Amino acid sequence: MSVNSHLDAMEVAELLIAHLDLLVAGASGGPVLDLACGGGHNAVFLAERGLEVICSDISREALERAGELAGRRGVTVSLWEVDLERPGINPLREDFYGAILVFRYLYRPLFPSIRKALRPRGLIVYETFTVEQATFGRPRNPDHLLRPGELRQAFADWEVLHSFEGLKENPRRAVAQLVSRKPAPG
Repeated sequence: MSVNSHLDAMEVAELLIAHLDLLVAGASGGPVLDLACGGGHNAVFLAERGLEVICSDISREALERAGELAGRRGVTVSLWEVDLERPGINPLREDFYGAILVFRYLYRPLFPSIRKALRPRGLIVYETFTVEQATFGRPRNPDHLLRPGELRQAFADWEVLHSFEGLKENPRRAVAQLVSRKPAPG
């Protein structure tokens, strides 16, 4: 089955497609959490490959779109309406997820919660905009743009499986990407 057989590849993050085998093999220890999932394309893509996926978003409408997409594709995803940005509160279950996906979303105070939420040997797959993005368009708010090296530094003590920071094309955008594995205790 090709990657494009169920969803148009343009709707699924390239980083996710590139690391699909790693994710399928490495996420068996718990569900995959798609943080700020939007329309749920990445989550449904993984559910079609047999993974248990939880879509989280503050937007009920986004979650409804994700649920509808999953239904059209004949898969099931869990929907979790949650405000990830409540000060002083860790909204994520600790030591629970086999993998966490984060695309086009940044809330720096959530980094420690993400670190605690992954099971040992769990994977983080993260891609979002860097400060250079303001040159090309939205977002422009520095609260939503990574500083140079910031994403890699947030998970510096983890096993780095992929790291990129720079420009991507089609559309042109400035991003940082990270695929890392949480170390096992000991």
